[in-house]
Amino acid sequence: MSSADLPPSKLGTKAHWDQVYSSELTNFAEIGDEGEVWFGEDSVEKMVNWAQDNVPTDPAPYVLEVGAGNGNLLFALCEAGYAPERICGVDYSEDAVKLAQSIAKSKATASPEEDAEEEEGPSTRSRADKIAFATCDFLQDDVAHIAGMQIAAESDAVAVWDFVLDKGTFDAIALAEKDELGRAPADGYPARIGRVVKPGGYFLITSCNFTEEELKTKFANGETGLRYHSRIAWPTFSFGGHSGNVYSSVAFQKA
Repeated sequence: MSSADLPPSKLGTKAHWDQVYSSELTNFAEIGDEGEVWFGEDSVEKMVNWAQDNVPTDPAPYVLEVGAGNGNLLFALCEAGYAPERICGVDYSEDAVKLAQSIAKSKATASPEEDAEEEEGPSTRSRADKIAFATCDFLQDDVAHIAGMQIAAESDAVAVWDFVLDKGTFDAIALAEKDELGRAPADGYPARIGRVVKPGGYFLITSCNFTEEELKTKFANGETGLRYHSRIAWPTFSFGGHSGNVYSSVAFQKA
């Protein structure tokens, strides 16, 4: 499916996500509700499992999630053993960043009794606040380097991330209105992803709007410098003589 085939929706507007995260930030402050897990906990588990199979924790990789929302995927990576000091989540909604930071602080300051109730235990929960969350309009702005990131003077100062993730962000961007020149914002997204992935690094995306083949076409090309690496299997369904998946998860590697 081309992004041009998707009708514009409020899900593609910053105003919608600002409202969503403003509400979720209030709910977290009042009742401790961390908010919606986009695509469900199963998607988080599958993406973390893929990471564990393909992206070693030693040496610790630099990890970036574009459109991190409440940070649930990055917290799961931290719990799986990825160094939080090398993890960054960006979102264009300021309240999403505030929510993720608040949740991280809560995890880091959990009482011993709360830690005992969690499978991951205090060794990972207590470090959640080391994850960097920042406001960034990824289509327009460069992602700021995180503390401790060593950038060689002669290297590309943008392509510094070993592992980049997207869980639903491309889907939302694909629902945005075209600009005054008739350009769909989603059409420029793959190239923006390609430019931040370090050579040899990975990009993993989970989508509900695009098939595996469509994602391959959009992201594995000369403009991005990415090539298809692997896929995450999802249960299939059949309807009207056709079969498909509710979600598609595809991994790419930078040449």
